[in-house]
Amino acid sequence: MSWTWGYGTNGFTDHPLPSALDVLQHHGYGAVALTLGHPHLDPFAVDWREQSEALAAEIRRRGLRVVVETGARYLLDPLRKHRPTLVDREAAPRTAFLRRAVEIAAILDAECVSLWSGVVPDDVSTDQARVLLEERLLEIVAVAADAGVTLSIEPEPGMLIETVADALALRARLGHPANLGITVDLGHCVVVEPDGVVGALRAAGPLLRNVQADDMLPTAHEHLPFGEGELDLDAALSTLREIDYRGVIAVELPRHAHAAPELAGASMAALVGAAERSATATAGGRVPVGPRPADSARHPWTTRAVEQVRADAARAARLFAAAGREVGREPLSAEPFAMTADDAARAEIIAALADSRADPAVGVALYRRGDDAERRGVLRGLDAITAPSAAWREAGLELVADALRANDTRLVVAALGRFAADHLDDHAWRHGVLKCVFLGIPLSVVVALDARADDELAAMAERFAVERRAAGRSVPDDLTFLRARERA
Repeated sequence: MSWTWGYGTNGFTDHPLPSALDVLQHHGYGAVALTLGHPHLDPFAVDWREQSEALAAEIRRRGLRVVVETGARYLLDPLRKHRPTLVDREAAPRTAFLRRAVEIAAILDAECVSLWSGVVPDDVSTDQARVLLEERLLEIVAVAADAGVTLSIEPEPGMLIETVADALALRARLGHPANLGITVDLGHCVVVEPDGVVGALRAAGPLLRNVQADDMLPTAHEHLPFGEGELDLDAALSTLREIDYRGVIAVELPRHAHAAPELAGASMAALVGAAERSATATAGGRVPVGPRPADSARHPWTTRAVEQVRADAARAARLFAAAGREVGREPLSAEPFAMTADDAARAEIIAALADSRADPAVGVALYRRGDDAERRGVLRGLDAITAPSAAWREAGLELVADALRANDTRLVVAALGRFAADHLDDHAWRHGVLKCVFLGIPLSVVVALDARADDELAAMAERFAVERRAAGRSVPDDLTFLRARERA
């Protein structure tokens, strides 16, 4: 299991934040979904920055992951719940709040800032609301990109962006921003998703940045404890395992603060039970080879190597060089360009460095000084990092760009993994895809091709095809597929 269980602070409004964190860690949660506003962290307090820095230190001390949530009910207007929103005619308080949320997320090194569109007000048409939303969201996306922060748009029942399909269409209209992902509330899927929770999660796929977990009945947008609604939690967790989700899954029970400690325990039991059942149910099927196997599936040498680099990052170079000899170099599947055993071991070492907050210069040095296999291991390791810090993202993008300039097909394949899908800008990613075609690499190896392919990639593919025909050369099947796929 590669995700982390969390709990939303909007379900702990009767507890001071330190006490809420104590309760959550007592029940085994490793993450917190922090709702900005009363009573835990006022984003407009005079000392908001000092409070945020102190909280960041506390979260690091506790070893927690954190997601920033922006759904406080009366933060911006004491008389109107959630208003103004991004689709109101006057939305300055909302945009100011989201800018501040981005600043706080950067200080906390949060996984993302989760936000939503808003209910279309009576004095705004749906078309007008779309224009207002896109203009304002583009502004916030740019602010977040400058701060190295990921945004995650959450579909909400009754809002302009109500389903995952709505969120995907919005993202496409904005030009597929690399730092804009999707939040899925599992309970919402019961109410509004036409293909249910499984279809919604599959549609979000590699763009999924945040998951909220609660039960719900089809007839009402009301967050319920697990077992009180019609959510198929086992199916939801099976699907999250299928799409290799690695983020936070945070319980969202904002109306149950009166019983928060008991519900935190009961929710954890429900989540763990569902995870165990779903894992057992899928154990006989094909399990994709991933760069971060469960501890029990690791090669013993890799387990020892991970422990050593967590204790001392300086040991990484020696371990990196020894990986092939210690664990072997066999492919881990029959897929084209499959990860090898030494790739997987080196990926674990890189992930351990990043997770233990080692300086990314260590990873850069392993790449720059390594042979082809070691460089590939660094790139595979970028995919294995659970939540790269801004420094690791910046270093990783530098290395991916370098690899995409090479003509080593295995290096190019490793460069176009999950990390590139999540963080590489559209221009560089499109050129990476076309480089695969040029080098004869099957596009099946490109992570998130379906989610990220766009009209500009189709146009580039068309121009490439024209050039090849003019030179009397054949047009590769994958290039034909790209062009036909985007015209469909």
